[in-house]
Amino acid sequence: MTGAAGFVGQWLCEALLSRGWEVFGTRLGGDVPAGRLGARERDAVRWLDCDVTVAGALATALDACTPDTVFHLAGIAFVPAATGDPAGTLEVNVVAAARLLADIGARRRAGTLDPVVLLIGSGEQYGRHDASEQPLAESAEQRPLNPYAASKAAQEVVALASHRSTGVRVIVTRSFNHSGAGQADRFLIPALVRRVRAMRGSDPAGVLAMGNTSTVRDFLHVEDVVAAYIALAERGAAGEAYNVASGTGVAVDAVARRVLALMEVDAKLEVDPALVRPVEVPMLVGDASKVRAATGWTPRRSLDSIIEDVIRAAPL
Repeated sequence: MTGAAGFVGQWLCEALLSRGWEVFGTRLGGDVPAGRLGARERDAVRWLDCDVTVAGALATALDACTPDTVFHLAGIAFVPAATGDPAGTLEVNVVAAARLLADIGARRRAGTLDPVVLLIGSGEQYGRHDASEQPLAESAEQRPLNPYAASKAAQEVVALASHRSTGVRVIVTRSFNHSGAGQADRFLIPALVRRVRAMRGSDPAGVLAMGNTSTVRDFLHVEDVVAAYIALAERGAAGEAYNVASGTGVAVDAVARRVLALMEVDAKLEVDPALVRPVEVPMLVGDASKVRAATGWTPRRSLDSIIEDVIRAAPL
């Protein structure tokens, strides 16, 4: 697994270990940040130090573990960070994936390796669509609006081309918003929890400043997301793309109000122009019928359970 030390990677490591998998995971610079993995799980993962942007690094990692399944999670996942460094984002999100697939393709031709490869994409690949088209099926046109979305769309093109040309058993996801304990607080729900916690004890007429409050997103608990990834690795069809989504849209202001209610803080919401992204997708909701039909997967955790887990995990 690439990106095993990251937010979703640690949840996936834990889920695979609990199912009896032998897990090899890449990390950068020997670091495994505090997250979902406890000491015993961290020790159970067989760590490989690997910078996916360095030519040959992924090939070395493949030779060290000869995997039956590859989960490729390494990547730039924060839209503002990708917007600030488009070239670096393409290097991490597209070039590294292309190298990985080429390395696997070469080993497949040599008869030494033929793993299932799950590459993680994003619902952001769809870009703007009318509300009447939502939830979006995989047949919807991809109209990426920012460097992050464009990099994930390009990664998918490279992946499916690799499947067609070399037979690599690659499956790609278009994963919609997900959160949970351990996610960095620059992302929406952890950021809201941090800011609302800081408001506790303040004037009841306090203000929670936000960006565009009318934006609608499809939220999943990270536990459901990793369950979908495992199900796809086991039962998905090679050469296919699958939405990983709840099918339900929630406005960002409704998410903020649930955070306030669950943390018992009284505040009003106000739009801060400084927090509004210059390019925004107004509504993004995914249709998960395809992954459900292929694997039987369905999300089990509610939005409130996501928020509650983040609250419990957030530092006091």
